[in-house]
Amino acid sequence: MLSIRSLYQVGHGPSSSHTMGPAKAAKIIKDMYPNLDSYEITLFNSLALTGKGHLTEEAIKESLAPSHVTFLTQIEIGRHPNTLIIKGYQNNQLIVEKEVQSVGGGRILFVGEEDDEKEIYTHKTFREIKKYCMRNNLTLADYVFQVEGEGFHEFLESIWEAMKSAIVRGIATKGVLPGPLKMKRKASDLFSRNMHKEVPEITENRLVASYAFAVSEENASGGVIVTAPTCGACGVLPAVLYYMHEKHQVVTKERVIRGLAVAGLIGNLIKHNASISGAVAGCQAEIGSACAMAAAAHATLFNLSMDQVEYAAEIAIEHHLGLTCDPINGYVQIPCIERNAVAALRAIDACGLAFFLTDSRKISLDMVIQTMYQTGLDMHSSYKETSQAGLATHYKEEDDVNCW
Repeated sequence: MLSIRSLYQVGHGPSSSHTMGPAKAAKIIKDMYPNLDSYEITLFNSLALTGKGHLTEEAIKESLAPSHVTFLTQIEIGRHPNTLIIKGYQNNQLIVEKEVQSVGGGRILFVGEEDDEKEIYTHKTFREIKKYCMRNNLTLADYVFQVEGEGFHEFLESIWEAMKSAIVRGIATKGVLPGPLKMKRKASDLFSRNMHKEVPEITENRLVASYAFAVSEENASGGVIVTAPTCGACGVLPAVLYYMHEKHQVVTKERVIRGLAVAGLIGNLIKHNASISGAVAGCQAEIGSACAMAAAAHATLFNLSMDQVEYAAEIAIEHHLGLTCDPINGYVQIPCIERNAVAALRAIDACGLAFFLTDSRKISLDMVIQTMYQTGLDMHSSYKETSQAGLATHYKEEDDVNCW
């Protein structure tokens, strides 16, 4: 598996695969060929169908400015759903042509070329990792720091600061999100709307949800967030960590850092053995993965056992199996933002169940990861970030409940 540094990336939303990845690919080519003056870029499949809502073209043009850029779109079954072909010209002469796959979480692969990122984890499954940790008397967090090496603690500190900043900005910002849906930002209202005689359980739900909304709304507006594991699911893990850190004195910054390490390990296992891309495996691969990461982090915050951490993550994925990716108009707004809040709450519940029921469990984390991936492969392509099914096709502006 690759370093967790590849999983947690700080950048602009609204999509790691549709915004960050293509922009990164374009910048790499521009840096390699600085004298190019024009480009022709073909967006395939999911990029072609939902690129507008994900600001794909704008992100690429910003990376290639001031050169002229022409965009084409094409549907081609058999290609990776997030494929783009970049052709670079100088004085109308083709100089370079590269095929790129944006595979999720901001990671890109140049087809036919050796991957620059090297695998640093020799263990590929949770079972292998658990066996190694038990043999060497390590916690999961200890294991991550051992593999990742020098500077990783500081890296996670910077990730935590970026997550907190996104929450603070999101809570403080009101208004309407960009795009035709004219979605009102709700994080600020959720955070401040304390009901008369509000019971603690409702307060917890409201605050956790407000933090998830805050980060997701920052993402939807093109703000700076952390992929955890993607932009579309970036609000789940920060919401759980921030709430627990604010509420419990025992949840120190150091515990948060260790929680981030374990969450990254879970995300890495999913990324390596299945997918974190909605275009590949539906929203179960994004929100389901984020929920599993948050559940594992939550368990780590309170020093639960390795088995309890595993079970919390397994529950979180299992109960997102089959979740489709059907963003209305291709924008990471409906159902994406609300879905982040629901998943954050579900992560807390998954950890609670794991605390009591771990001894009676039947399903392993490795098994449910494989199940999620196979479910994604079996899912019809129209439910995998194409906006060709589900809410994306049933929603009509005239049916908006706020119009009545």
